[in-house]
Amino acid sequence: MPDAEELITDAVAASRGHDVRLAERQLDRLVVGTGAADGAAAVDAALLRRLAAAVGRLWPRGWQPVDLDRIAARRLGPRAARLLRDAVAAQRRGQPDPVPAWWDDQLRDLDTRVWWDDDAGHLTAWATREGTDRIAALRDAVEALALAESLPPIAVLRPPPGSAQNAASGPAGRSGSRILDRVRALLAKAESTTFPAEAEALTGKAQELIARHSVDAALLAADTPRADLPGGVRLGTDQPYAGAKALLVQEVAGANGCEAVWSDDLGFATVLGWPADLEAVELLYTSLLVQATGAMLRGRNERRATSGGRRTKGYDEAFLHAFALRIGERLRAARAAVNAQAAQEAGAERLLPVLAARGEAVKERLDTLFPGVTRARLSVRDAEGWASGTSAADRASLDVGGARQNRQVRGGGRRPR
Repeated sequence: MPDAEELITDAVAASRGHDVRLAERQLDRLVVGTGAADGAAAVDAALLRRLAAAVGRLWPRGWQPVDLDRIAARRLGPRAARLLRDAVAAQRRGQPDPVPAWWDDQLRDLDTRVWWDDDAGHLTAWATREGTDRIAALRDAVEALALAESLPPIAVLRPPPGSAQNAASGPAGRSGSRILDRVRALLAKAESTTFPAEAEALTGKAQELIARHSVDAALLAADTPRADLPGGVRLGTDQPYAGAKALLVQEVAGANGCEAVWSDDLGFATVLGWPADLEAVELLYTSLLVQATGAMLRGRNERRATSGGRRTKGYDEAFLHAFALRIGERLRAARAAVNAQAAQEAGAERLLPVLAARGEAVKERLDTLFPGVTRARLSVRDAEGWASGTSAADRASLDVGGARQNRQVRGGGRRPR
């Protein structure tokens, strides 16, 4: 009789192919097990061991727990993603030091922990917990293992567990800054209000605080030089309208001193920058995506009421593209106004070289991690959607007192080559 490892290897290989009957036969063999009295338990223990080893090999290849969780949910669904969280917990249990604090923060945010008593009974306990049967649990485990073993290497944004490198660079989760706490509160109110003028004022104030916080962080860093490199975060750009979401990431990132690269096949955009700016980009992108979606839905309803128009994909895409580009203009105007005021207060001869040096460091980081990128051109097929999206972004104007700048609209976004 075959051993557990051989059964798992055959099942994973079959799941990657196009022969559905072969995949089901191999899954049936897994259900039967090795034929020994403890054959099912041996398969379960081997599956968890193999899953833990697979996710452990991903960490030096650039993946982080949140990245794995995102792509697992995207490709396999939330149940299989929860199974992979267990694999990450099992791998963490045996992970030798050093393990940076930000890593365990991610695990805590994902509620990734060892909750089961015995590895040999893990899959049975997991199936009971999920309210499913053993066959479905084995199928989820095989698909999760096939995914984990096939993911490509991506940019290493931060030193992974076990690395002797300094793990302090880049964002370490929420900074605890009182200013950013105020930003979160303002953006939460902007998302919940049904009054465009109120959302405009709240979001504009949030961007003003973000820009001021970034300037303060830059001046502080200049006074206390360190050897840190710019860090990075990955933001999800799932369907529908993944390209429009990537464009919104690019606009928010560019307006806040960061660079963005979209990996459309993996469903995320990588944003590179300094810690305060990265956290600001994440906060703003999340909030503006909610606001843009809400504005798009209201635009649909207005369109139906006035002209009887039906929802179309072209309208939605054009709306979101226009919203992202116009919001990017408003963000840049807000940041420029704050930088001008800060230059007056701190002295342009002191502030401007600091900002220029930080911007150059971010671009160097981009060139190092993504030596070849291509630009994707956006196309707009619905003039009404474009006009409505632009109008919605104007109503959510982020101007905080600086003059609006007339500038050429940019489109597209970087992609790794």
